[in-house]
Amino acid sequence: MKTSLKELIAKIPGAPNEKWPDGDRYAVGFEHGTMTLGFYAPVGADPQFPHDRDEIYIIHTGTTEFVLDGEMSHLTSGDAIFVPAGAVHRFENFSDDFSTWVVFWGPSGGERD
Repeated sequence: MKTSLKELIAKIPGAPNEKWPDGDRYAVGFEHGTMTLGFYAPVGADPQFPHDRDEIYIIHTGTTEFVLDGEMSHLTSGDAIFVPAGAVHRFENFSDDFSTWVVFWGPSGGERD
């Protein structure tokens, strides 16, 4: 399996939908078993909701404030952050060039160990 940043950026924006009327801002690179690698480049606001699997964000470009269960962290290019399944989270005050890799894995409800 292989993907490239160029391929994923070409997929954004994707098809418009209720969540993203101007086109989806998330593209899947590949999947294997429970693991999914994606790329996310929100514009304006981050309409996220809790996910049912654990995830890691690896900030590719830009800066953001990240809210995780009410606690805020400042993130910049090269930072990584873990989000457990079910956690309320979102990016706020992100720069115009903000983008991040996203890795989901594990069972619904997250890993417990």
